[in-house]
Amino acid sequence: YSPFFQHALNCGIRRYHVAPVLCQRAKVAMSHFEPNEYINYEKLEKNINIVRKRLDRPLTLSEKIVYGHLDDPEKQEIERGKTYLRLRPDRVAMQDATAQMAMLQFISSGLPKVAVPSTIHCDHLIEAQLGGEQDLRRAKDINQEVYNFLATAGAKYGVGFWKPGSGIIHQIILENYSYPGVMLIGTDSHTPNGGGLGGVCIGVGGADAVDVMAGIPWELKCPKVIGVKLTGKLSGWSSPKDVILKVAGILTVKGGTGAIIEYHGPGVDSISCTGMATICNMGAEIGATTSIFPYNARMKKYLGKTGRADIAALADEFQQHLVPDSGCQYDQVIEINLSELKPHINGPFTPDLAHPVSDIGAVAEKEGWPVDIRVGLIGSCTNSSYEDMGRSAAVAKQALAHGLKCKSKFTITPGSEQIRATIERDGYAKILREVGGLVLANACGPCIGQWDRKDIKKGEKNTIVTSYNRNFTGRNDANPETHAFVTSPEIVTALSIAGTLKFNPETDYLTGADGKKFKLEAPDADELPKLEFDPGQDTYQYPPKDGSGQHVDVSPTSQRLQLLEPFDKWDGKDLEDMLILIKVKGKCTTDHISAAGPWLKFRGHLDNISNNLLIGAINIENGKANSVRNALTQEFGPVPDTARYYKKMGVKWAVIGDENYGEGSSREHAALEPRHLGGRVIITKSFARIHETNLKKQGLLPLTFADPADYNKIHPVDKLSIVGLADFTPGKPLKCIIKHPNGSQETIMLNHTFNESQIEWFRAGSALNRMKELQQKSG
Repeated sequence: YSPFFQHALNCGIRRYHVAPVLCQRAKVAMSHFEPNEYINYEKLEKNINIVRKRLDRPLTLSEKIVYGHLDDPEKQEIERGKTYLRLRPDRVAMQDATAQMAMLQFISSGLPKVAVPSTIHCDHLIEAQLGGEQDLRRAKDINQEVYNFLATAGAKYGVGFWKPGSGIIHQIILENYSYPGVMLIGTDSHTPNGGGLGGVCIGVGGADAVDVMAGIPWELKCPKVIGVKLTGKLSGWSSPKDVILKVAGILTVKGGTGAIIEYHGPGVDSISCTGMATICNMGAEIGATTSIFPYNARMKKYLGKTGRADIAALADEFQQHLVPDSGCQYDQVIEINLSELKPHINGPFTPDLAHPVSDIGAVAEKEGWPVDIRVGLIGSCTNSSYEDMGRSAAVAKQALAHGLKCKSKFTITPGSEQIRATIERDGYAKILREVGGLVLANACGPCIGQWDRKDIKKGEKNTIVTSYNRNFTGRNDANPETHAFVTSPEIVTALSIAGTLKFNPETDYLTGADGKKFKLEAPDADELPKLEFDPGQDTYQYPPKDGSGQHVDVSPTSQRLQLLEPFDKWDGKDLEDMLILIKVKGKCTTDHISAAGPWLKFRGHLDNISNNLLIGAINIENGKANSVRNALTQEFGPVPDTARYYKKMGVKWAVIGDENYGEGSSREHAALEPRHLGGRVIITKSFARIHETNLKKQGLLPLTFADPADYNKIHPVDKLSIVGLADFTPGKPLKCIIKHPNGSQETIMLNHTFNESQIEWFRAGSALNRMKELQQKSG
């Protein structure tokens, strides 16, 4: 046969019916786990061309991929920062802590099977205690009921299931599912990690994931685009982590809200693919919708090494759509010269408090932060690549050559089973153990508070350094006095060897076992293994072709799983005389609203987990956490108990919050819990994006002060009425009447970002209720 005719036969086209236009490009699967689900660059290209013609201007990369997934590119209104886009994402990924509620909601929808490729990843429920193997065995035993639910629900509804021990969701996505131009949504705030492979990967709540799994267009406010131009080249102790630590210091924890961070410029090519993923991952800490890098040779190299050379070849053909147009315009531009970038360390208590490593010792002494490091922790979804482990091992190897081990305790968390197996084979794990490290399970572990820490008592002031992404108060070990700092794995390793924040590896010397001083050399390591990756154990469960006969068991007496009851519909009346459950003072993240750590075991049981509602938030009335006045009894008590009392008495209540309320995780429990316990309105100066959407999805009213100074007009003892709901329309502010105990009243205006369909969510009681209404209407 001629090469062309053989190509036609390979494409499955019958002889005499060869249609070259239909087979000019071979079909390429999104993932080898889904051989019949193909990448559709042709549709992406078509949509991009339609939108470019309509807008008549060059497009940024993020615009190309976002607009390339529009449900209706011809008619969709497009205005950055204003209009809501209706999108068709390619796939969904869920971690086990959030997948429980997402799957419970999907079960409630009544649909037989997911409409797009979807996966569940068991990474959040494994507590770090003794070491990888022991901790994994213990987790499988303790969480058997939950794992069984997720595995059977996945089998019934067509969802792939990554068993406990597989690794962290974002590392597995990078290794197997992300690709240039993909639009992926995940029920975890660090889903943007996939931007390191040129995808638009966005963290969402479970209700958003249900929309996509149900085949319903997914809504997203049209993002602004912040450009970060990189020049120069990384070298020495500077790493990709330092790029995002620097950006976080510039933009702060809310500076990226409503925007995609798009990296570009000549400096991009000096960063490895997994390094780009690190940068994108931690974009969640600045509130960004997601972050992205343009397709380049480093991505192509990573795709090839992870068994996806066919995807790289296809991306090469469509490369013009996987990079920004020349002359495209950004809403804001930040420029960073990588050649001048110094190693950074951020913290404590917030990921945007940036310091050069050279300054942190002096700053810590001045601020009264403990300079002695109790524990150094490397790994997590942010920094657990082969290159990260190699650079840390390069530092450790130098210390061992001089007879030194870590002065601090030291832990290592491999990002995936593939990473674990490969660093064991190539000797990195051995080196890290020899320097004093404990290799933990392939899971999130201490990064999300799954850490059975024994070396300190709660309330003891201490310092830890990590290569993680988030360091809010109590985040890692539930101790509010733990000063957590985030930096690169190699800096964590160097500081753990020295045992103090006062050590600067660029300039300071260590003393070897022989009494001689030496200086650590800047680490160097391969970005990818010379041999192929060792895949390790097979930990993936394929969904059956037909799961209709699969039984999913949820016991009515279970303390960990609970089928959902629909929330009540809006009664058509204004919300009058609401009590204020709590007026929050200062930072209120999703960790404050719905704590993680020991509470993770209740993520599938709405009533039980609601016992942690707002227990970490500071009450402005008394400066205490989990202590609020019951307006009906005048007694102070825990926040959840007070909310339950109001619900029992049939009293509606509101929460008053400060700036960037709901910063942090994508956990929709922070929205489900107040709704379940009778909350109706959350009024703040501003919201974090994911949390605001989650509140809307569950039928709550997230509102912001038209004048932020009006935050000071509301007191915890006041009553609030939201009036004008009968005329609730997009763009029209709502009126709030404040009734003070002395009988006086004042009126303030509250803004909202609801569009027409989101107002219908409120009226129906939740987005899920609305979905079921539409299903019934359509038959």
